[in-house]
Amino acid sequence: MPSPSTKLFLGIVAFTLLSACTSSGQDELQAWMQTERNNIKPSVQPIPAPTKFEPQAYLGERLTPPFSSEKLTSVLRGSQSTPVANAALIEPELSRRKQPLEAYPLDTMSMVGSLNREGQLVALVKVDNLLYQVRPGNYLGQNYGRVTRISETEVTLREIVQDSGGEWTERPAALQLQEGSSK
Repeated sequence: MPSPSTKLFLGIVAFTLLSACTSSGQDELQAWMQTERNNIKPSVQPIPAPTKFEPQAYLGERLTPPFSSEKLTSVLRGSQSTPVANAALIEPELSRRKQPLEAYPLDTMSMVGSLNREGQLVALVKVDNLLYQVRPGNYLGQNYGRVTRISETEVTLREIVQDSGGEWTERPAALQLQEGSSK
């Protein structure tokens, strides 16, 4: 077993050796870091120059605003002065007597079944807990909807509505069979 003085001597020698390695390693490390910093060159792309804004004059102030009453009256006057090809479709509908199912919106009606009467399908339409028999040619809904075809599962009709310009246009609509509905 070594004596305490030998232990002390070995401890001092080890400390000296370690401190010598540490100080020289630090100097080398610092020198390496400095050379690496000097060798690195950043590659940042330059920001492109902003485009020049060129203001434009507003030319719309001389036009009629799209939602003004002047615009509406000018459109309505224009539609009255020019003959409309679709106007002939709506004339007979305006002069005829309205049928009972035209008092209800189409979305309050539901087809609940169909019958075969004398070889022609008749749809059963339910409105306000009442059943109506509907045949081709009958009118349904508040948009001049005329029944064009009846199948076992659907009533097809043609509605005539006005577009934003006051023109009458046709659009298809249908009532699908509602099985087990409690409307």
